Amino acid sequence: MVSVSDLLPVEAIRLDVVAEDWRAAIGAAGELLVATGSGTDAYTEEMIRTVEDSGPYIVLAPGLAFAHARPSPAVLRTGMAWVRLARAVEFGHETNDPVGLVVALAAEDATAHTDAMASLARLLADPETAQALRVAPTPGAVRAILAGEAGAVAPAAAGPAVHKILTVCGNGLGTSLFLKNTLEQVLDRWGWSRYVTVEATDTISAKGKASEAVAILTSREIAKTLGDVGVPVRVVDDFTSTAEADRVLRDTYDV
Repeated sequence: MVSVSDLLPVEAIRLDVVAEDWRAAIGAAGELLVATGSGTDAYTEEMIRTVEDSGPYIVLAPGLAFAHARPSPAVLRTGMAWVRLARAVEFGHETNDPVGLVVALAAEDATAHTDAMASLARLLADPETAQALRVAPTPGAVRAILAGEAGAVAPAAAGPAVHKILTVCGNGLGTSLFLKNTLEQVLDRWGWSRYVTVEATDTISAKGKASEAVAILTSREIAKTLGDVGVPVRVVDDFTSTAEADRVLRDTYDV
């Protein structure tokens, strides 16, 4: 299993970075991907273009942006970067601005990093860990918190699933995995894991798979892109909030 620590060397962590706007914030994270051999300048441009084309759906929780783009020749190897800003910047998100933390991912494919993303989502959803990361004094301290807290992700309960829920982002690589993990935590708590599966996917695939699902959960921006796909499309503002996931699931299943 690939962990957050495997993908995030201390050299890819910068704190108190000054950025004039969201493009500069993503650019700072892209510079770290380049410096640590994960991406090229072209990949940084692809991350910025993702927001320009699809809107600020990468701002998946209050104060947190998860910058990424599709796998491409601009990715040299799978890796991450962590940029904590000296002053939060606006990405244009309706509810989660301003952003003070930009985590960037360069992925060679759609699978190698999924365990790490699930672990990171759990860490950021924990209030004490999130606060510790906000005040960590050095890059080494950030990495130590991530390495010390990240554990194996428990598998879903065995048994045939009856329903499928899709979580959707523009590329199917990052933000949808955060939401998938959060939903699975709620389903585990409900005891519904053997009856409901959650699949993370991208906007193009989601339109083809919509008929298989009871609902699609995604950001406000992606919901507009999807339009009418024949099943309910529910908007989630904070992809790391189990409370919001619980509320949306209750609304979906009328419980």
